[in-house]
Amino acid sequence: MPNRRDFLKKSLLGAAGLAAPGWLKSAEAQSKDRPNFLFILVDDLGWKDLGCFGSSFYETPNVDRLRAGGMKFTDAYAACPVCSPTRASIMTGKYPARTGITTYISVRGHNQPERWRRNTKLLPAPYKDRMALDETTLAEALHGAGYSTFFAGKWHLGPEGYWPTDQGFDVNKGGCHWGAPMGKGRYFVPYQNPTLEDGPQGEYLPERLGRETVNFIKQHKDEPFLAYLSFYDVHIPLMTTDKLREKYEEKRESIEVEGPIWGTVKGSKVRLKQLHTVYAGMVEAMDRAVGRVLDTLDELNLDKNTVVIFMSDNGGLSTSEGHPTANVPLKAGKGWLYEGGIREPMMIRWPGVTKPGSTCHTPVISTDFYPTMLEMAGLPQKPNQHVDGKSLVPLLRGKSMDRGPLFWHFPHYGNQGGLPGAAMRDGKWKFIRRYEDNSLELYNLEKDLGEENNLVKQEAERARRMNRRLDDWLESVDARFPAPNPNYRE
Repeated sequence: MPNRRDFLKKSLLGAAGLAAPGWLKSAEAQSKDRPNFLFILVDDLGWKDLGCFGSSFYETPNVDRLRAGGMKFTDAYAACPVCSPTRASIMTGKYPARTGITTYISVRGHNQPERWRRNTKLLPAPYKDRMALDETTLAEALHGAGYSTFFAGKWHLGPEGYWPTDQGFDVNKGGCHWGAPMGKGRYFVPYQNPTLEDGPQGEYLPERLGRETVNFIKQHKDEPFLAYLSFYDVHIPLMTTDKLREKYEEKRESIEVEGPIWGTVKGSKVRLKQLHTVYAGMVEAMDRAVGRVLDTLDELNLDKNTVVIFMSDNGGLSTSEGHPTANVPLKAGKGWLYEGGIREPMMIRWPGVTKPGSTCHTPVISTDFYPTMLEMAGLPQKPNQHVDGKSLVPLLRGKSMDRGPLFWHFPHYGNQGGLPGAAMRDGKWKFIRRYEDNSLELYNLEKDLGEENNLVKQEAERARRMNRRLDDWLESVDARFPAPNPNYRE
């Protein structure tokens, strides 16, 4: 049943059509000149998990080809060290603290404070378990401007009624409440996914999602489109084809490893070397699917008018759940506010505008995609919606830009060892506050990318200023905080 907002939207569009048919025809003609968008989001892909970002074990020739044709962002960030909040930030242009989605959405709500059973000093803050329908999503903004919209893969932004087709997408292949493949075959048929019918026996999910994206592009090649390819890869469970696993087992045997494979971070075991053969196969399967989609753009002569964006939703999984990847030289990984948990491999190819093979070192964040894509499409900004985003168009045109400080609020215990806290990056400086004990950390990322040398005492005045600025921001977004856990036992 259509909701009230959908009804009002349709009514307004109908009234506009009766009042100004000439305007609608003009808008339709104008929309044909707008760029297409291919947005590729990979789940749990670490900053060092691509060849073009420094991996020597994983093989990603197709994503590397994408990087060669566009701009690589070395200091790009997810809005949260876990998935759902970052995904909401892309769709809304808002920080997770503002939308209320501050951790991964659990169907059973076991990570809400009232159902918390872990022996921790604090109870995690309550969070919203769905992206509100009254948000004007990025997909809705483009759809309203004449774009056909398509979603494939992981959604994880609420229960049924809050899925992609309720939030601006015409087509949904695989997006639901799942945070990972949950069917009997997981990454292989049977998927048992409520929005993706099973394919033939032996079909591998990343291949299928790539093929669905290709089919959509072929069907909509003569009109502007947003194709949002949101891989379930490389999230656990760790599964790949036998052929890919065997390939990387042979590669692993040929490598002479220098230095330790394992280390520790704040008491958690952390992987220091990229050697996991199944994970490597998952990375390559993702890369192959990306290659098929890029090849389709080339074959249909759409490559010159299609903006391609590539991003991950949080850092690589290095401290738990199989420890499949390493983010070195970054510290820690998924679930942590250190760089390994929030810094992502990001690139944008904007044909005819962005210089191929260029690199940008300006810090940017996932809220920025919304206003950037509107400006690319020649559409008016929606400042009351994407309030926390800034258009990156100046950077993509090769100009300098003061993006301003970036903020994080993660009032939760990560499943990977991370603690509740907040963080801020301003220029080369990174500031972290822990909520358990209000301890502070300050790092000069220009000199200390691994966040090993805490400068709070040496740079006391700077730390005080950043602490005050962080307080002001937390108040401005009406942040929710953890509370003392009455059941905690030392």
